[in-house]
Amino acid sequence: MRSNFLETTLTTSSLPPSSIRSRRWKEDLLSAAYCSGRLDRVNVLGSDTTGHTGCVNALSWARGGDILISSGDDTTVRLWRLDVENDRDYSFNCDAVIHTGHRANIFNAQMLPHSSRIVTVAGDRQIRVFDHEKAGGLPGSDGETQYYARQAAIRVLRCHQGRVKRIVTEDSPDLFLTVAEDGSVRQHDLRVPHTCSVSCPAPLVQLSHELSTLSLSPLTPYQFVVAGASPFGYLFDRRHAGRHFREEWGQPPDSGEVTTCVRRFGRAARGQHERRGLEHITGSRMASSNGHEVLLSYSSDSVYLYSTKDDPQPSSMATEESSILPSYKRKSGRRPPTERHDDNDAEMDRARSERDALMDEDIERIRAESTPSPQGLLRPTVEEDSNTEGHDSREDDHEELEEEEEDEEEEEEDSEPRGDERYAKVPTIMPRSRFSGACNVETVKDVNFLGPRDEFVVSGSDDGNWFMWEKDTGRLHDILEGDGTVVNVIEGHPYLPLVAVSGIDTTVKLFAPTPGPSSFSRLDRAESIISRNAEAATARSELSNLLLYYRLARQLAENGGEGVAQCPLQ
Repeated sequence: MRSNFLETTLTTSSLPPSSIRSRRWKEDLLSAAYCSGRLDRVNVLGSDTTGHTGCVNALSWARGGDILISSGDDTTVRLWRLDVENDRDYSFNCDAVIHTGHRANIFNAQMLPHSSRIVTVAGDRQIRVFDHEKAGGLPGSDGETQYYARQAAIRVLRCHQGRVKRIVTEDSPDLFLTVAEDGSVRQHDLRVPHTCSVSCPAPLVQLSHELSTLSLSPLTPYQFVVAGASPFGYLFDRRHAGRHFREEWGQPPDSGEVTTCVRRFGRAARGQHERRGLEHITGSRMASSNGHEVLLSYSSDSVYLYSTKDDPQPSSMATEESSILPSYKRKSGRRPPTERHDDNDAEMDRARSERDALMDEDIERIRAESTPSPQGLLRPTVEEDSNTEGHDSREDDHEELEEEEEDEEEEEEDSEPRGDERYAKVPTIMPRSRFSGACNVETVKDVNFLGPRDEFVVSGSDDGNWFMWEKDTGRLHDILEGDGTVVNVIEGHPYLPLVAVSGIDTTVKLFAPTPGPSSFSRLDRAESIISRNAEAATARSELSNLLLYYRLARQLAENGGEGVAQCPLQ
């Protein structure tokens, strides 16, 4: 494989130093490649006739970057190895295919450290562990060795009661964590056999809502972040050393739980296109370079950067103040296109906000009317009304006004984001930065850091592009076309300036710095892309609101009975 072009000037100070500083020297070169080199597509893994036959939902690098693991809707796991004998830059060949036996889409696949074991999780609620190197495979004519579950599977776990979404490996060939839509996080130890549904170990975490993402940093393996169908992300600590625990977090460990929720991650306000009560965090990531920075990607909103070292702040969603950085900074100093509005746009925004507010009120009213309240069941009869003759109606009006004001105050309190009620009093950390421009509405997208020191933040988008921001400044660094429809997963190579990207397509795209202009960069169209994404998010949000509004009203109307509102769209 030829060495790839890097526009890096080598001086005396940049020559390979002593072994003590060699790691920093390598990190500097890799960082320079991302900062100064323009990324471009250098390879596509798979085609119409080879590779995966469904969406590629999971990517992960293994064995120091020698192997790229991919999996997805076709329930197979593919192992792509770097072909060092090929003259083409970044040439990868698929030399192994594992037919997992899952009965639903695979959402994540990871190789356990210091081993050849591969763990997969899927929509069939199962966790499967394979060791293909210790199994007999069937060689194929195209050089791909086929492995089947009957020969390669060494363990099938059914501990979760919902779809299993993510795996987090630990520094062990036997230990790993999983998170599922049943609201639980579980630790699995392959050295300890057990019978699922009979003697499954207690989960590390059990929340009251669905979970979809899990992350930890190798620098702080005793902490992990979970998030899902809630406006908050949650930081849990597995240590139970009382004195140090209290000093670090300002509260004692929870003696009744295996882990303790020590912080929540929130925002100052909901996204423009989010519905109250339907907030959802689709992706999370803890920085591997420092162990304290956290990324959360909100559906129908943006990507937010937090730090576990920051002091907690008031987390009321009603406040209009925000301590976050500007979402998009341009070198010219002009305001970002997503923040430019003329009078007509402002008027449309006001009208849209009023319409959404009325729709929210109608939905809440319909929901309330569908379940008769105790007060409604004790409504006075005609005879009881007749006994109130001679009563001053002005007093009734005054009491009704007071009751309405109290109801409004209660509604405002109820509008505050709650998440899991058990952790409502846990201190909340507010974001340091916000990264916007991508559209995250249609699918469950992951989020990631990029660079040897996590210098960049990357996220996929519904428009088939993936966005790359500078972490420290919030400036948009690049927009690259990564999929024909939607980009969901972005994974950087551990020591090469190489990025693997996948989504709805059946192929995996590889990006790296190249000489000359980038054929797949769309940074020159940034303003139009960001504007189009904002319009698409608005349209999809309004459509989902209308569908929800219609389904609620129709369902309640079909139930019949007094106190049930008829569908307002009929």
